[in-house]
Amino acid sequence: MVTDPNSAEARQPGVGQGITVITAGFLPILAIVSLFPAVPSIIDHFSGNPSAAWQVPAMVSAPGLTIAVIALFAGMLVDRFGRRKLMLGSLLLYGLFGAAPFFLDDLNAIYASRLLLGVAEAAILTTLNTLIGDYWEDAGRRKWLTLQGLAGPFLASGVILASGYLTGLRWNGIFLIYLIAFPIFFAAARYLYEPASDATARKMLGIGQGPARTPFPMASVVMIGIVTLFSSALYYVFIINGGMAFREVGIMSSQELGKLTFIPSLFVMVGSLIFWATGRLGPVTQLGIFLAMIGGGLAWIGLASDWRWMIAGLVIQQTGAGMAVPTLIAWAQTKLPFEHRGRGMGLWTACFFFGQFSSPFLVSLFRAQTGAMQSAFLIMGATGVAGAIAAFVFAASRRGGGIPAAARAA
Repeated sequence: MVTDPNSAEARQPGVGQGITVITAGFLPILAIVSLFPAVPSIIDHFSGNPSAAWQVPAMVSAPGLTIAVIALFAGMLVDRFGRRKLMLGSLLLYGLFGAAPFFLDDLNAIYASRLLLGVAEAAILTTLNTLIGDYWEDAGRRKWLTLQGLAGPFLASGVILASGYLTGLRWNGIFLIYLIAFPIFFAAARYLYEPASDATARKMLGIGQGPARTPFPMASVVMIGIVTLFSSALYYVFIINGGMAFREVGIMSSQELGKLTFIPSLFVMVGSLIFWATGRLGPVTQLGIFLAMIGGGLAWIGLASDWRWMIAGLVIQQTGAGMAVPTLIAWAQTKLPFEHRGRGMGLWTACFFFGQFSSPFLVSLFRAQTGAMQSAFLIMGATGVAGAIAAFVFAASRRGGGIPAAARAA
């Protein structure tokens, strides 16, 4: 018997709602992680196009551009369509636009479908973040966010492994993996319900809060944007271009690539644990640790002489990647007073996903200048290490590891 999602009985969030939120929350990650082993094969397919070497990575990251633009209007999406309707509609669009490249053989058309996919991703991200605040109080929220953090690396590793096999069947076979959105749609239709009031979401998004008690922290927001954009561009270097780097050490098969990177990709969980264990050091120090690992890992990959050394570098890079998002969010929130946090985090989201979009262009630029993908990785990695040094110096200059005085007093 299917429960009416609007009934009183359905308005008690439980396991069904939690699992649906976890799985749906993975879809925006799937949109880019799934294509990592497939990028070389797609470039091969469009080898007649002299611009394919940079257009294909740009196509992979295209949803990030749409998200970067739409994230600034997240509150309006929620208010206009409601939680449940927006989620159901965006899941359907995600499945349609995500799988569309399987039926296309034109790079420009595929790029357009990826931009439209970003619209669905932006709506999914907006709705999920709002529903988590609507459904659960602090304890429940921490529980399901923790479970999501633990499940994510397993799901991502499984997707990478499956991507190699699907790409081995057909150059665009990987895009069939986006059909997973349809069973999640049915789960959302079964379990998700519209909250009785939108007060929680409006509070989280900073909408209708009345006049602010403090001026908008423009300097802090600019710094948040710059650091987030820089960090995100580093974060996506391997995700988008890792397959091409492995080709330079002799790994040509997408299926073999998926197998080799399956275990290293699980080290994302180690990064999450390091983030938890280093909490007392302060967010700026954690920022330095994250940049040192992701930058050092990229540089190691850039210097690797064979695939075994490249795997070792990937372990370091993936560990840093596991720290990335929680570290950046924790650091940004220390700089945003409550009444400006909604708009500030909206800008954070926009900058993070614009970093996703800009990363392949930077890598392609360095590759064109040096003639090798590994050299581009080395340059990006060295830049990350330089950022880590700057963070450590700044943290050391501030008592308490970079935690603001007001926060230490609290």
